Amino acid sequence: MHIGVNTLFLIPGEVGGSETYLCRTLEAIATGYPSARITLFTNNENDAVLRNRFEGFRQIGCQRILCTASRRSERILKEQFLLPSRVKMSGADILWSPGYTACIFSPVPQVVSILDMQYKSFPEDLTPPARFVTDILVRMAARRCKGILTISEFSKQEILKYTAARADRIWVTHLASHPFHPAEGPNPAGEKPYILTVANSYPHKNLHQLVEAFALLENKIPHNLVVVGHPRLGENRLQQALSGINDKGRIVRLSGVSTEVLDTLYAGAAVFVFPSLYEGFGLPILEAMSAGTPVITTLSGSLPEAGGDAAVYYHPPEAASLAQKIEEVTGMNREKRQQLILKGREQAVKYSWANTAGKTLVALKSILRG
Repeated sequence: MHIGVNTLFLIPGEVGGSETYLCRTLEAIATGYPSARITLFTNNENDAVLRNRFEGFRQIGCQRILCTASRRSERILKEQFLLPSRVKMSGADILWSPGYTACIFSPVPQVVSILDMQYKSFPEDLTPPARFVTDILVRMAARRCKGILTISEFSKQEILKYTAARADRIWVTHLASHPFHPAEGPNPAGEKPYILTVANSYPHKNLHQLVEAFALLENKIPHNLVVVGHPRLGENRLQQALSGINDKGRIVRLSGVSTEVLDTLYAGAAVFVFPSLYEGFGLPILEAMSAGTPVITTLSGSLPEAGGDAAVYYHPPEAASLAQKIEEVTGMNREKRQQLILKGREQAVKYSWANTAGKTLVALKSILRG
């Protein structure tokens, strides 16, 4: 099978979990199914990055389309009017678009990945024009494609709720944690104990509530708060919450860290807190569990599906509720902490990229068979 993959949406370091999902799945397909041939249709921003990443996989090739993805209108036009002809010329049997949108017309059957319907539940994460265009393109992709891949049962139900997709055309391919390889050298979080969170400051990530909870605990615990992620549309509210911290030196903000440095941060944290109000899956909680770090998160979206009974949950309306859970976990005795860590590791190993790859290929082959 020759799989064409539409990567025109991908701007390295900017699309978050979508990039992880695509790259880890492709690596697992190439490793476990060497007979599968893959052609990536790349853009100006990601061509060199993807060629370098998949250099060791002979069955993965790249065809660059002169497209600047950061110019959204240009990317949409190239996807609709140039990509189909390039797919036809490549001889691909099927076209997989992992970034929510797909071509209106395609010379081969199409499958699209819709990881969540976040823009419906949290429209403030996008500007009004971007939200309008996104809704049109996602609905069109759900209608035109022969199949839809998504990453949780929760997201499957969201897709059925907001689009005209049929349940028998949606395949769930859960995500997984990556192999754990911490970086050598000092921990960038410093030597003091710390609470960790990993998220860009979108409104739905709810980072301001974590800071508000930390403010309630500032005089009760010795920990710092480490926030890893880029500023986004919820940054103003986050900054307002940060203004309530008396000792600003106890807040550490990092961005653009490597996977190895992130593993170091996970492993060194006293507790990982993921206060998100909406997730298609919730990969960071599995990554923290793999690193042997206790996890506190919400009962929102797909997070209970990903965390199972291995996470500590709280109800997000009140910062005091989160503060109570943080104090509880950081104050656990060694035995209780180890029990929670063991449950987390057991939860994380339930998922693997090999399984994701296998289910993805089952879906693609099923679509090709009609």
